[in-house]
Amino acid sequence: MQTTLHAQDVDEATEKLFFVIQLEYNWRVICFDGWNGFGASAVLRSVAAVLPSRRTTPKLWFDKTIFVDCSKWKNRRGVQRAIAEELQIDHSVMAILDKQDEDDDFRGHHESERHEIYSVSQVIYRTMRDIKFVMIFLNGGDEEIDLGLMGIPLGIYDNNNNKVIWTFNRSCLTMHHDHSEVAKKLRYTQDFLHCDIRRLTSSEFRELLHQLAATMVACNPCMLGIDPKIIADCCLYELFLHYNFHNFSKLGWVSHACNYWICNAIIQGDRARDISNALHREINWKCDASLLDHHVLKMFMKHSESPFLVIKDDDVYEEGPYNWISVTSRDAEVHGMKAIPATASSFFLAFEISKHPPALPDEFFDHCSKLGVLVLYCCSFSFASPSFLECRGLRFLGLDHCTDDKTIGGENHAVWLCLYSLWVLDLRYTDWNEILSKEMLNLMKSIRELNIEGVRGWQYTAELQGRLPNLQRLRIIKPTCQCATSEDVDNSFTDKKCMEILDLTGNCHMKILPPSLSKACSLRLIVLDGCNELESVGGLPPSLESFSFNGYGAASKWTQAIELPLEQFRPSSTIDNKDIRVSKISLAGCKQLENLFLCWLLNLVELDLSGTSIKILDFKTMVVQVPRLKRLFLIGCKHLRAITFLHESVPDLELLCVDTRAGIVCPLRPSISKNKPTRLQVHGVVVDARLTHSLWNLIFNYRQGGVHFNIHVTSSPVYDGIIQFEATSKDMIGPSDQESLQLIPTGRYSDVVGMVGVAPMQAFPQPPTTKSDRHVEIADGSFYVERELDVALGALMEKRAESLHVHDVLVRAIIPEYKSWVELRWCCVERCPKVDTVFPGNSFEFTALETLWVSDLLMARRIVSKGSRFNRY
Repeated sequence: MQTTLHAQDVDEATEKLFFVIQLEYNWRVICFDGWNGFGASAVLRSVAAVLPSRRTTPKLWFDKTIFVDCSKWKNRRGVQRAIAEELQIDHSVMAILDKQDEDDDFRGHHESERHEIYSVSQVIYRTMRDIKFVMIFLNGGDEEIDLGLMGIPLGIYDNNNNKVIWTFNRSCLTMHHDHSEVAKKLRYTQDFLHCDIRRLTSSEFRELLHQLAATMVACNPCMLGIDPKIIADCCLYELFLHYNFHNFSKLGWVSHACNYWICNAIIQGDRARDISNALHREINWKCDASLLDHHVLKMFMKHSESPFLVIKDDDVYEEGPYNWISVTSRDAEVHGMKAIPATASSFFLAFEISKHPPALPDEFFDHCSKLGVLVLYCCSFSFASPSFLECRGLRFLGLDHCTDDKTIGGENHAVWLCLYSLWVLDLRYTDWNEILSKEMLNLMKSIRELNIEGVRGWQYTAELQGRLPNLQRLRIIKPTCQCATSEDVDNSFTDKKCMEILDLTGNCHMKILPPSLSKACSLRLIVLDGCNELESVGGLPPSLESFSFNGYGAASKWTQAIELPLEQFRPSSTIDNKDIRVSKISLAGCKQLENLFLCWLLNLVELDLSGTSIKILDFKTMVVQVPRLKRLFLIGCKHLRAITFLHESVPDLELLCVDTRAGIVCPLRPSISKNKPTRLQVHGVVVDARLTHSLWNLIFNYRQGGVHFNIHVTSSPVYDGIIQFEATSKDMIGPSDQESLQLIPTGRYSDVVGMVGVAPMQAFPQPPTTKSDRHVEIADGSFYVERELDVALGALMEKRAESLHVHDVLVRAIIPEYKSWVELRWCCVERCPKVDTVFPGNSFEFTALETLWVSDLLMARRIVSKGSRFNRY
């Protein structure tokens, strides 16, 4: 059932929902869509806040009001977790959720695929079945959820007076033209309620926006104490940007919103950047173009207090006290505008003319004392003496496809006042030598961000040495011609201590990265998409958090956040079939690295991620189309939980080295043994036995022949059976100041020999040694060993291992019952004080066992259970 509510604000909509709750219908699940999607979350928050005070109204009396905010969507299990937290369920139940999330990490399950847990649903159901409740639910997903599966009592035998009121809230700033698209998604909802945004006045819309802004402030600790009006103005500013550019795809200026808020002085103070970054994640308008064009924004501009003006082809400029102005024209005019109003703090001008861009009118910037943001597209002005150079308050200057008007005379000795206050300079396909000269760079003492697209190559970084001391973000992307390499380029980043983002996308002639990048101690993101000629990558600073190298080329849009290019903007094919030369990528020592995207690197042979903070290395989403990869290093990756291989994507893999012990570094890069005729060698030291799921999947599914492996489950820095490395000095990796933890094998029973002196070998014999190519060792300090003996670790030992050494671990049995040992030739079990039976069960078959060594098992009653069978030799 669909019902239209007539409400003009949050309070009125709240009362209408209370009225619906009291109706004599068996509507247990109600969906509220707000005003065409807008404002729904504010209304539901109001319902949750006001409802407890209405307990004197019998039909509004509930034992419990549950408010569940899952607007920041993760998965269905996240909804169940939020319900459990709201109900303050016992910590043991929360531990079940934590444990399952951790297990899913080790099994490589994507977060989006994690569903509710039945045992937790039972606890939730028992907690709620005997009470009358109303649940307010903000659903950030794309589909309606059956909350009954989460444990919410909504069955036919449960209390008919229980209510769920919910809304889709992936973005609280949503406006869609037609409610039917939402209605089509509903499967468990009995009543669908909505209001019409077209009935709102400008002041009513703005009041709704203020209430949403107050919610954002309340939900973000970094915004506490901020006037919600400031946040509402930021929301309105971004809506203004969408109205300008949503149908003009050439202009990618909307991504700069967080810069505009600061440069326009909407957000001020020491916390401006932190607040702006947080808002950038929160404000995400999703608007139907026709609704935006024909109603919402035009409604605003008719209001006498509108802060903005948008002029398009059929519009005529009318003077007014506007703060933000946008003009888009297909004619060589500015719609009768002779000068920018003195009140303007942001001005956007775009001429949609491909040839002979028009010159800006004389005296156009004469009254711009408040102008903080200026963006010009396809305009012409004198590069020697631009008409805006005296805008002394200018913070953001963006120029796209602008040209030099040489017919306009100018004074070369003019003072460029606009550069002294500039924070962001963004040049796109505007070859303006004057502003990029050393003399002008010396004036830009305050600049935080420099973006150059299409007119300079990476070599320009040499010009920045000793200049722009406060630079935080540098993008020099998509150069259209090759530039000569400067001799000083190696030291370009020596003094860039504040730089956080470096984007060199599309520099297809760059063969090496400047060595001084290692000195950029604050660098958090590097993007090298489309850098085809790079032969190797390495020597990056430990501060690095995210790294992207997409052989397909540049993303269509960049993001202002310190994050990888968004998936929807990445190219997924190429038409020029350029050879991507990079063969080695070393991010070793980048301790903060968590996010990685490598794609279409057809010549990549070696990838070193040692010492990084990567949690799940996914060859489906993070490292894709690297068919020649031969060597993969993950040494000292203490956070690693899974490696999800697509086996067809790494058909040539020859060496995998994994070590998850804390503090372990490897100063030498191991090479492939020349004496092993195998296609793949796996060397692993894992603290948590659950990581063997990844190793087992790789070994079991490898189709190119036998796999040689040496896998140790331990946290000890010293262990028997050390991984053997072959390396030369030229193979050194990682920072030179890293300390190496030397691994020294110790002789077994050395303590006993020390007490009794030299004894006959037959009295205290050493266990036999092995040089098996398929070896598993389990030692002290390991976790989840006993449980994993039933799954991946046990399967690895049973079906593939030729030698097995278990020592100094607290397990009751070495292997689960009813297993057949088809490959095991050598087995040593010692110093395991809790072992009762080494090989329990009665159906064992040892088809290859040659040597069995057992000692120091203090509680052992038997070695092999009755019924086990051995081959006779």
